Order: sequence, then C-alpha cells, then structure tokens
Amino acid sequence: MSFFISAAHAQQAAPAAASPMFNLIFIGGMFVLFYLVLWRPQSKRAKEHRELVSSLAKGDEVLTSGGLLGKVTKVTEEYVTLQVAEGVELCLQKVSIAAALPKGTIKSIQ
Repeated sequence: MSFFISAAHAQQAAPAAASPMFNLIFIGGMFVLFYLVLWRPQSKRAKEHRELVSSLAKGDEVLTSGGLLGKVTKVTEEYVTLQVAEGVELCLQKVSIAAALPKGTIKSIQ
C-alpha cells in the first residue's frame, strides 16, 4: 500500500522569527510612508480648495467640477451664482468650484 501513498517526512525547523525591534521599525516606516505619500498631499489639496472657495468674489471666472465655465454674479455662504451665458445664471454649491481662471479667459474661448 505504501506504493501509492508517499511517506510524510518532517521538515526542518523554520529560521528564527525577526526581532521585535525590526517589526517596530518596519511598522513605523509604513506609517511614515503612508503620511508622506497619501495623507500630506491630500490635506494640502483640501486646504488649497478651501482657500479657493473662501476667496470667491463677484466677477471671478471659474471652472466647475462638471466642466462649466462661468462668471460669478452672486456669492452666499453655501452657494454661488454663475452666469454661464447672456441671461443664463446657475446656482451651484461652492464646493463644486474646481478652479479659478484668469480674467478674460471666457472671452478668449468664445
């Protein structure tokens, strides 16, 4: 019967586990990498967007996250009104503003 079933042999002992100090340094390095690659750039972008939204004023030309270009005609605490064409105004949330454009951008595109 042993012809069909091979005998089980014990394996050699595994090498000693890594030292606890190495594990702590590895975990600490992962946290530093996480901070530098993910957290810091994201918080920087969020801060820049908050500053952009808080500095909106009447007459600014902006680009929305949906791709609309418009001129700010009214600013309230939560909303901004954009003139996207002559006689066409849209009321949008401030957070939907993606970028402020230099003055005259809309005229140069049309």
